[in-house]
Amino acid sequence: MKLNLLSCDAQRPDKRAIAKCIIEISSSIGESLAQELTDILLEGDAVDIEIQDRNSGSALRALRKLSIDYEIIE
Repeated sequence: MKLNLLSCDAQRPDKRAIAKCIIEISSSIGESLAQELTDILLEGDAVDIEIQDRNSGSALRALRKLSIDYEIIE
């Protein structure tokens, strides 16, 4: 499943928690790329990631908990 992470609406976003979440839910993203994608997301640009279908429910809950808006692409 592909997701487009649109924005983070948290009052004080936790960069470390967002990067850790991206690492855990994605199928092939490492730590340095996750940190880079987190910076891009927090600057206001959308980020595309691919997650494993078996983890999709928990992944979407984790994103909502971090106040990350997303859209499902596939």
